[in-house]
Amino acid sequence: MIRTLDARRLGLDAVVAALARSPEAVPPEIQAAVDDIVRAVRARGDAAVLEYTARFDGYAAASVAALAIGDGEFAAARRSVAPDVGAALAYAAERIERYHAAAAPKSWRMTDEHGSVLGQEVRPLDRVGVYVPGGRAAYPSTVLMAAVPARVAGVREIVLVTPPGRDGGVEPAVLAAARIAGVTEGWRVGGAQAIAALACGTATIRRVDKIVGPGNVYVALAKARVFGEVGIDMIAGPSEVIVVADAAADPAWVAADLLAQAEHDPMARALLITESPELIRLVGAALESQLAALPRREIAGASLAAHGALIRVASLDDAVELANRFAPEHLELMVAVPAALLPRVRHAGAVFLGAHTPEVVGDYVAGPNHVLPTAGTARFASPLGPEDFVKRSSVIEYSPRGLRAAAPHLAALTRVEGLRGHGRAAELRLTDEGGTTA
Repeated sequence: MIRTLDARRLGLDAVVAALARSPEAVPPEIQAAVDDIVRAVRARGDAAVLEYTARFDGYAAASVAALAIGDGEFAAARRSVAPDVGAALAYAAERIERYHAAAAPKSWRMTDEHGSVLGQEVRPLDRVGVYVPGGRAAYPSTVLMAAVPARVAGVREIVLVTPPGRDGGVEPAVLAAARIAGVTEGWRVGGAQAIAALACGTATIRRVDKIVGPGNVYVALAKARVFGEVGIDMIAGPSEVIVVADAAADPAWVAADLLAQAEHDPMARALLITESPELIRLVGAALESQLAALPRREIAGASLAAHGALIRVASLDDAVELANRFAPEHLELMVAVPAALLPRVRHAGAVFLGAHTPEVVGDYVAGPNHVLPTAGTARFASPLGPEDFVKRSSVIEYSPRGLRAAAPHLAALTRVEGLRGHGRAAELRLTDEGGTTA
């Protein structure tokens, strides 16, 4: 069901190579379809959105205005969800808000030795789009993780787009989460056409400044296609977890955490890295037992067989180093003293410390964002947060004394670059010729 690898014998590099994913070439017909959809929405606006919504989602609306999700529908959904679900959404939203408020970037100033003031102004984006997948599953947690940080950052307009059912309905839990999170506008539009409408704008749907949120391959390709016209968060790949565990770890807990990732998708990755051969044996048995009772066992089984592994290493130091080479989305340190290993972690989207911190708390209620870099991109990318919903402007206010001190350096640098006009702009301010004597 799941392979076992011995990094002591193979070496760390060989283990990484053995588990490397072959590049997933996008079928040209899918890329062509996305390009056609984006071009059509750009050229025909509302008409194209209606056409694709009817074709792909089976919902034929009379106008794009009819695709809008009104305040009454949001409010009704909030009232209709089961009390325990409503309480859970409110609980998660409060923790997400508290965490991201602490991380929000702020404007600042400094004054140098010449009295010149330097700094930065941090301003929120005006309008952002949040894409939430629909269809066979509902993801209210994704609404919270995408919209709450935007609200914390000060974004005034937060636009939800999500595919409708064939009757035009949207899962009430998604709309309830949107109301709690601070979404200000909603549209029952999905797929590449939703991304194109947000990026290009139509007569009815105004364009946004940035689009965030996960989706299928059509959504991912559309986000890549419109990047530059609008900002995007990232191109997300399959979910992944690495559990670094010592001999004292509970094998049933480790197996449960591996299966929690594997049940996402047949492409998901779940790895255990340990120095304990006994833990590997016990986790393998626990996986067999727990998988048999899992409702999504076919998906999880396919994931473990194709992309999972139980890996033995010589030491916990090697375990962390191997995890760094994968740069996982989620990294669990299920060891006796996880804080001792944390300084050695260089690459991970989120790190979960200790046996009582399963990755699932990060998915839903801990507070840190579950929109994380995947497929090794944690080497250079970070979780979604309020900093993704702001832009920074540098602020420079020079004093006469500061300009005089800079003058010889400006002269040298503008001369070597052949930009005499640049140098002249500073020189004028230091003479009566410019109208002001420094």
